[in-house]
Amino acid sequence: MDEYRILSPTGIVGYGFPEESFRAGLAQKPDLMACDAGSTDPGPYYLGSGKSFTTVTAVKRDLSLMVRAACELKIPLVIGSAGGAGGNKHVEREKGILLEIAEEEGLSFRFATISAEFDKDFLIGELKKNKITPLGAAPDITEKDLKDSSCIVAQMGTEPIIAALEEGAQIILAGRCYDPAPFAAPAIRLGYSPALSIHLGKILECAAIAAIPGSGSDCMMGYLGEDYFSIEPLSANRKCTVTSVAAHTLYEKSNPSLLPGPGGTIDLSQCEFLQETERRVKVRGTVYNTAAINTVKLEGSKLVGYRTVCICGNRDPIFISQIDDILEKLKIRVRENLSGTSSNYNLDFIVYGRNGVMGILEPEKNAVPHEVGIIIDVVAETQEYASTVCSVARSTLLHHGYDGRMSTGGNLAFPYSPSEMQAGAVYKFSAYHLLENNEPVKIFPRTHFTVRKGKLI
Repeated sequence: MDEYRILSPTGIVGYGFPEESFRAGLAQKPDLMACDAGSTDPGPYYLGSGKSFTTVTAVKRDLSLMVRAACELKIPLVIGSAGGAGGNKHVEREKGILLEIAEEEGLSFRFATISAEFDKDFLIGELKKNKITPLGAAPDITEKDLKDSSCIVAQMGTEPIIAALEEGAQIILAGRCYDPAPFAAPAIRLGYSPALSIHLGKILECAAIAAIPGSGSDCMMGYLGEDYFSIEPLSANRKCTVTSVAAHTLYEKSNPSLLPGPGGTIDLSQCEFLQETERRVKVRGTVYNTAAINTVKLEGSKLVGYRTVCICGNRDPIFISQIDDILEKLKIRVRENLSGTSSNYNLDFIVYGRNGVMGILEPEKNAVPHEVGIIIDVVAETQEYASTVCSVARSTLLHHGYDGRMSTGGNLAFPYSPSEMQAGAVYKFSAYHLLENNEPVKIFPRTHFTVRKGKLI
């Protein structure tokens, strides 16, 4: 079996990559170019709102280079979780960018979009059949949760991508995807080991993060054989080591030996990592275990309100020593000062320099910083009321009296004017569950298009 070469240009389409590294990868005549384009890692907002966390300008720059190269080399280009969260609105944005590039460059190719967004009525029906179960610590999902969701997607595996390739697509824009799937699917279609293909895809989806020094915005090449794969960065300034590749294999995993996904689990307990050259690592021994029950992970998001924030700071050691008491008293005063108005809001404080990153898990509980940054965070039913609460909290904290206070000039320093900033709609995850389904091709519908000399026909 010939070695199959997979070029991963960047960790996410729109994160950029050096053209020098990209050209070095193209010079090796890859058989496939694949790239992740997002996830729900940035939180529920992007899934619920239908907006992308990458800009059109950045995505078009990256995608232009990839599409031109795929057409020149006549190889597949597979993009997973297109547009960020992988809903239909996200995929449509990437489709528009792709067609714009094709028209400007006069390119010809066949492409397909794969939808990962699910109809609520279908999911309600599956819930009634007990086909939806919580994932991890997620609570049981209700019919109301499904109805209230702005968007619900599922992580597709390799099967819908293989189907799109079989149907003639050269370029694929897939909705929400299991991260390794765009890299693994074309190889599995050609008969390569699912275990090795998925494990290699797990590393390639983050591009050069598995190198030293690591980077999510530089190119990586994967080499897939019958009983091994190898990995090598395409920048001369980076290298892969046994440690860097093995460490990245543990990335985003709750179990160091197992990586579950749609359709099955790869078992890494018998893996061997070998330093093939100074810059290249070879991996053997990955095992794939097919799941007894086929599932896909659902991700849903729903609107819960609107946010206004205020960023401020304090450098008074007396204030800082009493900050927990001050902020608790502030919540009471804000409630009293707004009595008679809507009471449906959430007022929170994030204190950087103290426990702003770790929260209640912060181990240095008695550390006394010389200054703190405070974020006043308000979520309410309307943007106007969120701003009202934030404004009252800011002004009250600014002049709040506390034991030992030596000045009445104000407790806070503000880096910005206006001091309150409207952050807009707030979403929360409404679904993080497993859907039992044995039709992985059918539930992710594909739509095919033909572009000829830049025109959609």
